[in-house]
Amino acid sequence: MILEKVNSPEDLKKLSRSELPQLCEELRAFLVQSVSQTGGHLASNLGAVELTVAIHRVFDTTKDRLVFDVGHQCYVHKALTGRRELFSTLRQLDGLSGFPKPYESVHDAFIAGHASNSVSVALGMARARTLRQEPYSVLALIGDGALTGGLAYEGLNNAGASGEPLIVILNDNGMSISPNVGAMPSHLSRLRSKPAYYHFKKWYRGLFGKRPMENRIYRFNHKLKSSLKKALWPGSTLFEDMGFTYLGPIDGHDLPRLCDVLEWARELGSPVLVHVNTVKGKGYPFAEQNPDKFHGIGPFDPETGLVRGGGKETFSSVFGKTLTDCASEDSRVCAITAAMAGGTGLTPFAKAHPERFFDVAIAEGHGVSMAAGLAAQGMIPVFAVYSTFLQRGYDQLIHDVSLEHLHVVLGVDRAGLVGADGETHHGCFDVLFLSQIPGFTVLCPSNFAELRHMLRQALFEIEGPVALRYPRGGEGNFRDDTAGETVAWLRQGEDVTLLSYGILINHLLEAAELLEQKGIHAGVVKLNRVSPLGPEEAAAIGHVKRLLVLEDSFGAGCVGQRLAAILMEAGLVPDHLILKNLGKTYTPEGTVAQLEERFGLDGAGVAAAVEEAMAHEQ
Repeated sequence: MILEKVNSPEDLKKLSRSELPQLCEELRAFLVQSVSQTGGHLASNLGAVELTVAIHRVFDTTKDRLVFDVGHQCYVHKALTGRRELFSTLRQLDGLSGFPKPYESVHDAFIAGHASNSVSVALGMARARTLRQEPYSVLALIGDGALTGGLAYEGLNNAGASGEPLIVILNDNGMSISPNVGAMPSHLSRLRSKPAYYHFKKWYRGLFGKRPMENRIYRFNHKLKSSLKKALWPGSTLFEDMGFTYLGPIDGHDLPRLCDVLEWARELGSPVLVHVNTVKGKGYPFAEQNPDKFHGIGPFDPETGLVRGGGKETFSSVFGKTLTDCASEDSRVCAITAAMAGGTGLTPFAKAHPERFFDVAIAEGHGVSMAAGLAAQGMIPVFAVYSTFLQRGYDQLIHDVSLEHLHVVLGVDRAGLVGADGETHHGCFDVLFLSQIPGFTVLCPSNFAELRHMLRQALFEIEGPVALRYPRGGEGNFRDDTAGETVAWLRQGEDVTLLSYGILINHLLEAAELLEQKGIHAGVVKLNRVSPLGPEEAAAIGHVKRLLVLEDSFGAGCVGQRLAAILMEAGLVPDHLILKNLGKTYTPEGTVAQLEERFGLDGAGVAAAVEEAMAHEQ
């Protein structure tokens, strides 16, 4: 196999062009086999094989800076930069990250987990290069929906006007901008990608000196050419109006042509946008036919494309089905997603109520503001969004929702630890920032029954903005519906009181059983609402001897800290307070169970913390 001989970009550069098609075929087979075992982002990487190979043929990423957007397109990049043997550990505890990480390799220029920031980051790097007078290229690889985020256009607008040598590669797989249609765009693309065209253009500009636009003849010819091109090929004008030299569209699976165009883009020494058309899921029929399913997928059978252990009910699916039922009962209920209809369980809603279903693409800030507009005019908007991505709508939550005290409902999916995607995707901030926004009610169901109950409360009973936060995956052993209570005592015990919210209540019940075996009697308290917190919650908890608060969020501003202050104000300070959370440490890849064990957030970790605290008291 050719792939076995490629352990670095230097090895790749030594291959003949005739060997590259086989290398790409082997890379695709490698991706399918590897991701079928570990899970991960498959379709996006299959579509970017030739493009990534071309980048490493032309550039040296030990010096040149390649900035990925979102980063889930980086698997081929990692395989070609000495990490192929680590793919058996992909997205696992202490294993290979599914996103670019500079601590892994000098070839990874920047951490990327959220969309639309690549051009802004790359422009900063390009400006630093110019200021430091250092010779290297800077590339931003954007696509797969990232161009639907507003930050991408802020970056493009500034980068085009800057004049900085910078290459933006738009990987257009049909999820960012519409494809060019017709014979003329194809003809012009072939013409503009020939070496003779660039050599002639460079020679022609040179005839008019360093400032050709100051020459009347050049300006006239340039204006005539631009007008004709805009009439025949309107798709290229947006980027050129921003100040980019537009190259494309290029067949993203034509490797020799990609290499030629990237070499020419590097020679131009100005802002360049290379528009590349690719097929998401290329080379694996199941992924080509269903790229959304294979965008991010768990372990699967490569022969059938079926997910192993799939089909189980989850918090997301229960949320989507319940919301669909509620919308059938009340015509004011509508749903919003940011390009995550399947992931957030809204596919049934989209089919049942298409006129009230809105996909705003990867634009969470816009989604929040649009929800505010819907609410201001009498609708009941529900924005289902992953916790980690809701962070990008923080400003709008304050200024467009909270200040107006609008009845916007957030379905905060993937709250808490989510596992294999690591630091950029854990939902460990939403409790902290939502609880700080005035007027927000934050509910935390522990199981499916409570989720159904609380969603109806959020839609039809509670005024103002409401957030329901729930985890990825299914429910635990605790199945009682306590949603009618703000504070629910699940177990009495005089030695220590264990308190938490959401799915973590299962670990507290397990810890209580473990402590009982040691002769330590633990009470278990569940908060169904973590914001607002006040005298009502303090009175329901009362004075306890020892209080442990368990959370899978960061420590600063956590519920435990706020609750301790409320208890102090009420004169109900516990004799001993134990806060079990993530502290100030970002959480890596790994299964949720592995991460909970590492941070002492599982039942055994909670029981051990109580025993340790009691031992120190003696």
